[in-house]
Amino acid sequence: MILRRARLASVVTAASLAAAGVLASAGPAAARGAAQQACQAPAAGGTSGSRPAAGGTSGSPPAAVIRVNQVGYPLTASKLAEIMTRSRGPAPRWQLISRGSCRVVARGVARTDLGPWSHRYPAVWAVRFSGTHRPGTYRLALAVGQATVSPWFRIEPASRLYAGALANALSFYQNERDGPGFIPSALRTAAGHLSDAHAMTFRAPKVSPNGNFKGSLRPYATGLRINATGGWSDAGDYLKFTETTSYTVAMMLQGIASFPASLGGASGNGHGSFTAEARFGLDFLQRMWDERTRTLYLQVGTGEANSYYFGDHDIWRLPQADDHYHGTDPRYQYIRHPPVFRAGPPGAPVSPNLAGRLAADFALCYRVFRVSDPAYASRCLRSAETVYAMAGTRWKGQLQTVLPWDFYPEASWRDDMMLGATELALALRSAGPGDLPAALPVRSAGRYLADAAHWARQWLAGKASGRDTLNLYDVSALADYELYRAIGGPHPSLAVTRAALLANLRSQLRRATGIAAGDPFGFGFAWDQWDTTAHGLGLAVMAGEYDDLAGTPGYAAWGQRWLDDVLGTNAWGESLIVGDGTVFPDCMQHQVTNLAGSHDGSPPVLAGAAVEGPNSFAAVGSVPNMRPCSVNAPGNVPYSVFRGHKAVFRDNVQSYSTVEPAIDLTALSPMAFAWQEAGGRAEP
Repeated sequence: MILRRARLASVVTAASLAAAGVLASAGPAAARGAAQQACQAPAAGGTSGSRPAAGGTSGSPPAAVIRVNQVGYPLTASKLAEIMTRSRGPAPRWQLISRGSCRVVARGVARTDLGPWSHRYPAVWAVRFSGTHRPGTYRLALAVGQATVSPWFRIEPASRLYAGALANALSFYQNERDGPGFIPSALRTAAGHLSDAHAMTFRAPKVSPNGNFKGSLRPYATGLRINATGGWSDAGDYLKFTETTSYTVAMMLQGIASFPASLGGASGNGHGSFTAEARFGLDFLQRMWDERTRTLYLQVGTGEANSYYFGDHDIWRLPQADDHYHGTDPRYQYIRHPPVFRAGPPGAPVSPNLAGRLAADFALCYRVFRVSDPAYASRCLRSAETVYAMAGTRWKGQLQTVLPWDFYPEASWRDDMMLGATELALALRSAGPGDLPAALPVRSAGRYLADAAHWARQWLAGKASGRDTLNLYDVSALADYELYRAIGGPHPSLAVTRAALLANLRSQLRRATGIAAGDPFGFGFAWDQWDTTAHGLGLAVMAGEYDDLAGTPGYAAWGQRWLDDVLGTNAWGESLIVGDGTVFPDCMQHQVTNLAGSHDGSPPVLAGAAVEGPNSFAAVGSVPNMRPCSVNAPGNVPYSVFRGHKAVFRDNVQSYSTVEPAIDLTALSPMAFAWQEAGGRAEP
C-alpha cells in the first residue's frame, strides 16, 4: 500500500575548523586564492553547478556545514545563515563571496553560539550579513584549502527574488490537476480519471483507522451518479478530498484578495495564474456541494479497501492508467471507478468545520470574481450562505474530514465558522449597488459580522485557542486577520474587539518565539512533529499579518527567519520546497514524480511542492512498481548524521512521513512569498 504522507546537504566539507584560523593570518594573495577556490568549488550531480560536491571521507560526519536560505534574501531584510560545527570552539571565520567576481565582499567571525543541535553538532553559529545590499549571487565559505561552502543564493529586491518561487507554487497545482482539465507538462502527458464524470455515490462505510472496510460499498438505492471530475490530487496518491481542497482554495483566494498584483494576474512564467487555479479548485468544490439538494460529498476514491478490493494506496501507477486498470477484474473496480462518499442525507446539518471553510471559499469566490464573472460570483455567494446556514453547530463526536478520519484528524471548528462568517461579511460589503443576486437570504454584512464576532469570542474562550498556528487544522490566525480588517472602526455591540483579535494573533506568535528560543535555528514549531514545512510557512504568513495590523515591523525578522528555515536554513540543509533553491527532495513519495520525473534534481521535478519536512520518524514500506530511490548527503553521509531535537529527515520514496508533498502543505507558500514581497503590508 502507499503509506501516507535528501539530495545533497549544503556543504563542501573537509577543512577543519583549525583551518579557518589560517584565513585570519593569511596575506592578501592567500585570501584571494582561498576566495577563488571557494568560488570555483565543483558541484556534484550534473546540475549546472547547483549542487555542492562531496568531500572528505565517505560516510564521515563533516567537521562543519553552512546552512543558508537557498532562494536568497531580500535586499533590505535581515540576513542570517548558520554554521554547524562538531566542536564548540574556536568561533569560525566566514567570508561572503560574489559569484560574479569571485571576490570576498564581506567577512567576519561567527561569535554567537546559538546552542547545540545534537551530540554530533554541539554548536550552531550565527552568521549575520544584513549589511550586504548589492544585488547578486553569493555563497558563504568557511576555510582556506578544501573550503566548506554553502550553496549559491541571491540577494535581490523581494519582488524579483520570489518570482520564481511563486511560479513554482503555481506549477505544482497545475501538475496536481485531475480530470480532463489537466495541463500537459513534462510530468503530465495524459488526462486521468475521466470516469469520474459519472461517479457512483456511496454511503460512507465504517472503516478501520487504516481505512479498510468490510465487504463491498453500498450505493444509494437511487444509484445516484455525479460529475466528480477535476480537483487536485491530494498528495502523492490520487484521492480528492473536500477537507483539504476547501482549505487550499481558501488560502489561495485570500492571497489573491490581499495581493491582487502579486497573485491575481498571470504568473511570471506566462502559464496561467493563481486566479485560474483557484477557480479550478472552486469548480470541484461546487461539484462536491450540491446546492439544489443541499448535499455535501466528502471525497472521491478510497485509500484502502480490504482483502478483496484494491484501493488507491495499494498500487503504484500514473493517473491515466486508472480508467482501464486491469480491464474488467472486479477487484479493481474502485480504481477504475473511484467511489464518491456522501457526508449525509440531503438537507442534513453539515459538519461545522467543513461548513465554515466552504462558506469562506464561496464568499471569497464572490469577492475575487464579482467583476470578471458576475454570474459565477453570484452562484458562489448563494452557496456560501446556504452551506453556512446548514452548519451543525451542535455537532457531537468526531468532525467529518475524510475516510478514515485518522488521515486528517481535525478537532476544531469555531475557527472555521469565524472565517466563514467574516468572509461572508466582506463579500456582502464588496458588492456594488444592485450587484447582489436576487433572493439572497441574507443581504446584510452586519449580520455576518456579528456572527463572526460571536464565533471569535467562543474560540478565544475555548481550549484550542493559542495551541497551534496557521495550518490545515487551525485557521484562526487568518480569521483574526480578516475579522480585524472587517470590523474597521469601533463596534461596541460586537462580541469581540479588534484589540482582542490582535492579542490572540500576538499570543500565537509569542508562543512560536518561545519555542524558537530553545532551537538554534529559531524555528517556531517542534521539528519532530507532522507538517513542519506547513507550520513554518504559516508562521511566516502570521508575522506579515500581525505587522500589517499593528503598523510596525515587530515580527518581520522572525517571519524572514521562519521562511529561511523552510528554504534551507535547517540542520539538513534542505529546502523543503522542490525547486526553490538548489538542494531539495529528489525522491518524494509521489507517484507521478517517482515514475515520470528525475531522481537527481534535474528536470523534470515537481517544482513548488512542499513536503512534510522533518519528523519524529522516517517511514518505510514499498509498493510494487515503485522506483526505488534514496539520496544521502555529500560523501555518502546519511541524513541521519544531522538528526537532532528528536527529529529526522530522509529523502527516500518510502518515507511518506518526511517527503510526501500535499496540496494543503503547499497552500501557504504563495502567501508567504507575497508577504515578503510586500514587506509586511497587504496591497490596498
